[in-house]
Amino acid sequence: MNAQNGRYAGLEVVRITTQGPDGIPHDVAYTRRRVIPDYADQPVLAEHRVADRQRLDVITALYAGDPERFWVLCDANNVLSPEELERVGRVIRIPLAKE
Repeated sequence: MNAQNGRYAGLEVVRITTQGPDGIPHDVAYTRRRVIPDYADQPVLAEHRVADRQRLDVITALYAGDPERFWVLCDANNVLSPEELERVGRVIRIPLAKE
């Protein structure tokens, strides 16, 4: 989840200890909240219309050179689920590099 090129890279990992229903303490780790950048005023590199059977990782590799950075396109197009960007005919805003 915290891959070097992932959406959670660089975020602090916090650990807390809680007591479970069995009375045994459990160490729980979680990543701090990620604030989605505002892309409203970000210049657009391109607009891509999704073709039949075209996957988001392929589109991302085409424009960003890394298929695992699909989350940047999700952020830039204000969607939570990558599948939303794979609908045939959908126009995807491809932002200039921003993080």
